[in-house]
Amino acid sequence: MPEILPGVHLVEGVNPSPDFTTNVLLLKDAKGATWTLLDTGLPPGKAPTNAIPQIESYLARHGTDLSAVRNILITHLHADHTGNLKELARRTGAKVFAGREEAEYLEGRKVYTGPGMPPPDRVDIHEKLKDGDTIDLFEGLVALATPGHTPGHTSYYCPSRRVLFPGDSVFNVGGKIAVSLKEYTFSPTLAISSLRREAGLDVESVVMYHGAPVLSGGGAMLRSAAQSGYP
Repeated sequence: MPEILPGVHLVEGVNPSPDFTTNVLLLKDAKGATWTLLDTGLPPGKAPTNAIPQIESYLARHGTDLSAVRNILITHLHADHTGNLKELARRTGAKVFAGREEAEYLEGRKVYTGPGMPPPDRVDIHEKLKDGDTIDLFEGLVALATPGHTPGHTSYYCPSRRVLFPGDSVFNVGGKIAVSLKEYTFSPTLAISSLRREAGLDVESVVMYHGAPVLSGGGAMLRSAAQSGYP
């Protein structure tokens, strides 16, 4: 399942197991021949296949290489999202974006002790995003502060395409959108509030990090999930 939406590419072969879907995404920037990477996969040794060779292979099939990745967007600090960040930032020279609060943990100024694996390495964050910041990548993105799963979780929304990239603020569980799993969530109360905010957006497609992307009808599914909350 390579190009799941125009300009939205799902890198194949980075799942640690058949039961744990991990969606590492490459976004083709509308301006020029560059790409933006959205989250980076588990660190080496945590999965049967390292995400970096898979990303390289995917780009090669599209006639380019890692040097075309000029920007990396991070949704949150957990190691399955930041495991290859340090190495990819080094090899590509890409600018790294993350929410301001999350950057405190990623740059090592705070120690994360909540649920889920902490980031494996200290990494410099070049652009520390606040809620509502616009980003001139892909086809225009807005950074949305969606705390809960982690203290500074950030989702990315493309208004022109009605696409939401919610990271782990939601999962696809059995074909339905659901709020992030409670056992891996820093604040379930904040997670529900963030989901309700996302449910108020004009959304058609929801491309989450875990579980199959919802390419149509995503807004209605978000609203249903927001009403259901945690079981």
